[in-house]
Amino acid sequence: MGFSFLTQELAIDLGTANTVIFQNDKIILDEPSIIAIDSNTGKVLALGQKAKMMHEKVNPGIKTIRPLKDGVIADFNAAEMMIRGFIKQVNSNRSFLFSPNLKIVVGIPSGSTEVEIRAVRDSTEHAGGRDVYLIFEPMAAALGAGLDVEAPKGNMVVDIGGGTSEIAVISLGGIVVQNSIRVAGDELTSDIQNYLRQQHNIRVGEITAEKIKIAVGSVLPDLDVEPEPYIVRGPNLMTAHPIEATITYQDVAHCLDKSIAKIESAILHVLEQTPPELYSDIVENGIFLSGGGALLRGLDKRLSEKVNIPFHVAEDPLRAVARGTCLALKHTDRYPFLMR
Repeated sequence: MGFSFLTQELAIDLGTANTVIFQNDKIILDEPSIIAIDSNTGKVLALGQKAKMMHEKVNPGIKTIRPLKDGVIADFNAAEMMIRGFIKQVNSNRSFLFSPNLKIVVGIPSGSTEVEIRAVRDSTEHAGGRDVYLIFEPMAAALGAGLDVEAPKGNMVVDIGGGTSEIAVISLGGIVVQNSIRVAGDELTSDIQNYLRQQHNIRVGEITAEKIKIAVGSVLPDLDVEPEPYIVRGPNLMTAHPIEATITYQDVAHCLDKSIAKIESAILHVLEQTPPELYSDIVENGIFLSGGGALLRGLDKRLSEKVNIPFHVAEDPLRAVARGTCLALKHTDRYPFLMR
């Protein structure tokens, strides 16, 4: 093997909202996918959490960019700077005589076009990846949820991320039916912003709307365990005077209803296309939910009632894709579904 100790293996879940990097089964980085640059020179000023704190609070000399939109790279240059910055952050605590050979597996949305796939591969290679493999996110989510993806039986995953919701039926190490829709965390956040604008005449930013979603996010108007209402403050749209509104989980369930219905019909659409033998496996095993959206209160219950198949939330759903990507990294030789 010789220089194998110079090969560094990283599993990257490059998400619209968060980027998670695993190494040797440990999370070594978990940061928002956002970068702040100097508008004049284009130099990177901050990455991740630091950049997120600046987001929506910047002056004209500073730009914050979320390089991924709807699960795909929207700003190639910023994405490359961000990946490079994160990889550097991971390596800053070690001193290498040589720069290590990076072997990287990256998760990408299953609906990605050739061009989008190439963008991820190029960005990762430019950021220093020597051996780059790609894995479709629903496949990674299934691995991360502990499903045996290589077995001759149907497994179904619904991964609700920041930019896309990925729905896939997997059997024998391949995706049999998949659907990727751009209704996911970001869309739900903007539903909350619109609701506050229309119902309460109050203007809130993305970050506040996201806090509301986490604090009182629900998809059912009656929950067994009720979260405390959330008090939101902001400018009145008409007068610009500060006002406050109390938001309950019922309000949120109401304002997310349309978007959740879109996810439901996408799930039913995939089930319609599923071969009968695999369908019966899915009815037996249930459908697995992962991604940040899986944390919405009552989602498993609402979907189970709608689809008549039990839904299970994967453990630590936020990191299921990253964990699955990490498992794939260990077996790059034996998993046929990894793309070079």
